[in-house]
Amino acid sequence: MGLIFIEYFKMKKFLCIVSGFAFLTSCESRTYEEISDNTPITQQVKYNTDIKPIIDANCISCHSPGGPGPQAWTSYDQVKNNIDNIIDRIGRPNGDPLKMPQGGALSATQINLFVKWKADGLIEN
Repeated sequence: MGLIFIEYFKMKKFLCIVSGFAFLTSCESRTYEEISDNTPITQQVKYNTDIKPIIDANCISCHSPGGPGPQAWTSYDQVKNNIDNIIDRIGRPNGDPLKMPQGGALSATQINLFVKWKADGLIEN
């Protein structure tokens, strides 16, 4: 009986160690989008369908007339004229005080859409 008891606890200890190792190696601090965002954007990116929804959801609270942002980005021309600054600010690393949007970050896919939009010629419609 004593031998069975000892073997039981050895097996239980072994299972705890293996389970703990499996759990710790499965943890990943990056989000799904950060891990899986290596697929190139093949479609043509357009302001009204691709860029404006991102601006409206993440930027307009500050970058609107009378808002705390230095420029308003409520129109195609305003965003187009500031595209280099926008790409610079949204692409900065986390922790950079100049990274935008403040209090969060765009996904890699969203940032890639801005870059692709510029590469495609800043198409409006």
